[in-house]
Amino acid sequence: MVTLTEENYIKAIYHLGKYGANNVSTNAIAKEMETKASSVTDMVKKLSEKSYVDYKKYQGVTLTNKGKEVAVNIVRKHRLWEVFLVEKLNFSWDEVHEVAEHLEHIKSKKLISQLDAFLGFPTHDPHGDPIPDKTGKIKKIDKILLSEAEIGDNCICVGVQDSSSDFLKYLDKNDIALGTALKVCHREPFDNSITIKIKTKELIISNMIANNLFVKLS
Repeated sequence: MVTLTEENYIKAIYHLGKYGANNVSTNAIAKEMETKASSVTDMVKKLSEKSYVDYKKYQGVTLTNKGKEVAVNIVRKHRLWEVFLVEKLNFSWDEVHEVAEHLEHIKSKKLISQLDAFLGFPTHDPHGDPIPDKTGKIKKIDKILLSEAEIGDNCICVGVQDSSSDFLKYLDKNDIALGTALKVCHREPFDNSITIKIKTKELIISNMIANNLFVKLS
């Protein structure tokens, strides 16, 4: 049985390692988990003993296949709960992450299977992130950061890189949501800010905003 704390570490390693593919330093994990590096080392050793990670001193940590399976399952539950909270309980997309952080640790496989079916087997969460299916497969879509789009490109918003409450509230305030169609009109050479057009409204957004908004070309 994996403990709640162990699950949080496994999930952190999964995200920091770009979905489990890369080595992750104990310092990076400590920063993510807001704890001391010595505490991370102790936990990583425990996870290694349980065969969830491969750990070599000074070389970092990688998830084993067993660890990746646990991580993907946590991510699946988290994103399904986010869909449920938005679609069925009328939460806004900036409110769901913290609640889903608790719900993702529910162990019942039947509950998650029933939840998936109840929601109509969604493929993406409210932030545009893909939801792994029951076999762990993740459906990926072609997307780029808005900052990478060219002048004149017509785009559709498909996701966010930053899912913080402040960023999502900023998008809400400016009527930017998943599915929003926009056109890149101008890029300011001095600071790389971008002028976009949404319907008839023009909006200047910073390079930081553009670097956290995923779009697909339409």
